[in-house]
Amino acid sequence: MLSGRRLDLLDPSPLDIEIEDIAHGLARVARWNGQTVGEHAFSVAQHSVVVEEIVAHIQPDVEPRWRLAALLHDASEYVIGDMISPFKAALGMDYKLFEERLENAIHVRFGLPAKTPVAIKKLIKQADRACAFFEATQLAGFSHDEALDFFGAPPAGYTLKIDPQAPFDAQARYLQRFEVLSEAAGYRPHAQAFDTE
Repeated sequence: MLSGRRLDLLDPSPLDIEIEDIAHGLARVARWNGQTVGEHAFSVAQHSVVVEEIVAHIQPDVEPRWRLAALLHDASEYVIGDMISPFKAALGMDYKLFEERLENAIHVRFGLPAKTPVAIKKLIKQADRACAFFEATQLAGFSHDEALDFFGAPPAGYTLKIDPQAPFDAQARYLQRFEVLSEAAGYRPHAQAFDTE
């Protein structure tokens, strides 16, 4: 990683995960394999910020730690990239276990439970599909009806106009949201290990 960390992909340690590496990587990973309109690809970093926003729209009283989990929902892709769902399915269970181990390490690194509660996972998935609906119709050439068939309708009262950002801007926005949410969730990344109070 650019931070100098060495991450063992088969046995990832939370100690080898840095938010700066995640933000840098996700800002350079394109959703839809880059098959989108516009000057810039729509990055996983920008997608993740939108998903966190939609989670808060659907459930305004959701705890900050679960909003942080929403921001980090695709964080493993900073290492493994954004594979389309049919390809993930074709790779089978080993891929899912590999991805799960990395996700668990990321969660532990940032003060979240290794396993996200089922209700929160469903909430994040709902927000993820809503974001995909807007991406599909605005960036990836889907008709409204096609997107409804694939992703369902976005939540009532939520609208989104997507303007894909340059990687530098997407990275900065992702880091800014991480700082706000991790502070609200009570996570202090560098003080935790040395806090004697």
